[in-house]
Amino acid sequence: MVVSLESIDVRVLQSLFNLTADIAFFIKDVAGRYVVVNDSLLARHGLKSEREALGRTPQEICPGKFGSIPTEQDQLVLRSGKPLLDHLELQWHRPNEPVWCLTSKIPLKDNLGSTIGLIGFSRDVRSSVRTDEIPKTFAEVMETFEQTPAMELSPALFATRSKLSPARLARLTKKLFGLTPSQLIVKTRITSASRLLRETNLSVAAIAQQCGYSDQSAFTRAFRQASGVTPLEYRRGATV
Repeated sequence: MVVSLESIDVRVLQSLFNLTADIAFFIKDVAGRYVVVNDSLLARHGLKSEREALGRTPQEICPGKFGSIPTEQDQLVLRSGKPLLDHLELQWHRPNEPVWCLTSKIPLKDNLGSTIGLIGFSRDVRSSVRTDEIPKTFAEVMETFEQTPAMELSPALFATRSKLSPARLARLTKKLFGLTPSQLIVKTRITSASRLLRETNLSVAAIAQQCGYSDQSAFTRAFRQASGVTPLEYRRGATV
């Protein structure tokens, strides 16, 4: 997908996304520096004005891996010209609140087809539906899984235990959370792990086991893929 900067009314987009508190919107130049941001992005990073973000990269406004990972993402999109779509990741909402997001970034092209920047948004993943819209069997499986994230659960098992077809399960998780069943399983495991990292002194190996990972290496890979940092880096950041 290609978007031309000339085709975008930037201020209209900015005004629109300023109405959405759960979506961080941005446009960046070819160097990955912010040229347009909305209020939600500023709030997420604890910034008081646009001046603190404009002309800077994510790494410059968010120290450590929580800033370097999105900067690396930007460089990949800018270099390859390929979009990043619905990437599930754990981000850090200042001062100390972890939040799950679905991030999408699309390259911006000029009239000659050269990449001149990118446009994107990061949407907070939160459920906002009535409980009576949720089948009892699905709710029971989710409650058990959240309390015991070490339990074996794949999308197929999820559907079977919820007494739903795979297609209906996929529609339901998309409606409730904006996620696929696989993304919801990962989110639930990593959310539990991040809580244990913040609130307990359990070893990383023990947390891995409690959250359904076969070994510490597998857990570390999954945690870093979701959050951009290792479990130990996350634990240190959570205590700052």
